[in-house]
Amino acid sequence: MTIEISELFTGLFYILLMVLIIALIIFVINAIKTLGKVDKLVDDISQKSNKLDGMFSIIDGATDAVVGFSDNIVGFFSNALGKIFYRKKEKEDE
Repeated sequence: MTIEISELFTGLFYILLMVLIIALIIFVINAIKTLGKVDKLVDDISQKSNKLDGMFSIIDGATDAVVGFSDNIVGFFSNALGKIFYRKKEKEDE
């Protein structure tokens, strides 16, 4: 009843192969759970980003309105001052 070395190595190889397969299965299951959590996190961040985009578009619209209003005021005053000084030049030239 002697066990040959090749049969011993074959049996050991199969046992190690089963342990490796079980470890890989556990690793894949944990990786799937982790990817599920990451997917939820990415969805949450995406929703919050969309809310912030809406807020920033409101701020951008308000900023554009203020800039347009201030441009009109500055344009009005610069035209008025330009007309005043242009009239003085015309009177001095005559």
